[in-house]
Amino acid sequence: MKWLRHNAIVIYGFLAIAYMLIPIAIIAIFSFNDPTGKFNFTWQGFTFEHWKNAFGIEELNEALSNSLQLAVLSTIVATILGTLIALALIRYQFRGRKATNLLIVIPMATPEVVIGASLLSMFVYAGVATGFGTLLIAHIMFCISFVVVVVRSRLIGFDRSLEEAAADLGASPLTSFRTVTLPLLAPGLIAAALLAFVLSLDDFVISAFNSGQTVTFPIFIFGASQRGIPVEVNGLATILFLLSVVGMVAVVWQQRRAERMASVRPEPG
Repeated sequence: MKWLRHNAIVIYGFLAIAYMLIPIAIIAIFSFNDPTGKFNFTWQGFTFEHWKNAFGIEELNEALSNSLQLAVLSTIVATILGTLIALALIRYQFRGRKATNLLIVIPMATPEVVIGASLLSMFVYAGVATGFGTLLIAHIMFCISFVVVVVRSRLIGFDRSLEEAAADLGASPLTSFRTVTLPLLAPGLIAAALLAFVLSLDDFVISAFNSGQTVTFPIFIFGASQRGIPVEVNGLATILFLLSVVGMVAVVWQQRRAERMASVRPEPG
């Protein structure tokens, strides 16, 4: 019991991680399944056939392409706008600053069904046909809040004396931002961009309201679940997970690199 009390938090951590990763492991394992019917719920046999034909379903490829294009575009726009908003909130005093902080958090706390229905009502009222364009607007809107929160947390601990030193050495504001500010903000920017990318790629509720005739990867899976999800979906989901792991490793590496850069100080004399 003494050993258990001493290691309880470690055991709990391992159980929590296992709880999150076991479903993903099952998805990966069943991508090698050879089901006899339409439903991939019971193990029938091992095969590589579905991996060889992972991109063989045209509708699935189109849905995945739509999701990737949507995620990339919304990530780029949301990261740029979110970073500018975070810089304004941290470095400048202006009327409505507290209200802006509150408005940034509201989309994160609001249920997605409310956001999706509200956006759909706005598009219908404005006479805008739903499709890829409305999806892009919706994804940018709810991704910006997460980008602002991540970048703002990075800016709070930012050492402004480094920028002042660059200015003392003759660097223009643009040069100082490009050579000092941006490299030190890079870990936060990369983390924010990856978070926005994953949120956009994963979203179903808001997309279901505003997609029109555009089918994304989550919408395709939801529709296919009514008649049997192809095994190829498991393979593509595994590929997306592995790409996410690679991205997270890259972020951790960049963060440690930035910490080493920030800890460098000139020697006295």
